Amino acid sequence: MSRQVFLYDPPERFVAGTVGLPGRRTFFLQASAAGRVTSVALEKTQVAALAERIDELLDEVLRRTGGNAPVPAVAPVEIADTAPLDTPVEEEFRVGTMALAWDGEEQRMIVEAQALVELDAESEEDLAEAEERLLQDEENGPPMLRVRLSGAQARAFAKRALDVVNAGRPPCPLCSLPLDPEGHVCPRQNGYRRGA
Repeated sequence: MSRQVFLYDPPERFVAGTVGLPGRRTFFLQASAAGRVTSVALEKTQVAALAERIDELLDEVLRRTGGNAPVPAVAPVEIADTAPLDTPVEEEFRVGTMALAWDGEEQRMIVEAQALVELDAESEEDLAEAEERLLQDEENGPPMLRVRLSGAQARAFAKRALDVVNAGRPPCPLCSLPLDPEGHVCPRQNGYRRGA
């Protein structure tokens, strides 16, 4: 079966968002263009890492080009996207591996999210070989979302993604673990329940 690549070059919209209440949220990347929408599920930590790495890569592009690349230093307010995910949110796949690149010729950020794949390997060598095969852009690989963004779109995506990650449950002032509405057992309070 050939690999399914969901290509958006460029997307009309590319955002990170959630479905569900804080503490029970499911995180998604969602790309849309020309009436089609692709949503892929991933972990909160993956969203945070993706946003941080996008900002780092864009900062590096600015540094290496002496500020001549079409990359804003901060997310442009005029393209900020605070709207919820497009509904219905239908998960195409769960993300396992992500990759970022900067196309210097076209001045575009390339974001790839590949489906989670379980590897069955007998030894460490078999595992390493299987992982290497997955990283190749073969026609028989797992499904992939590939999005090409301008510098401004990438900055706006990163800002929104970090805002989404930080919009969860507030942290306990003592232990920094998330507070549930009904409180939590705080290790710094020797196991006493701390209210929200």
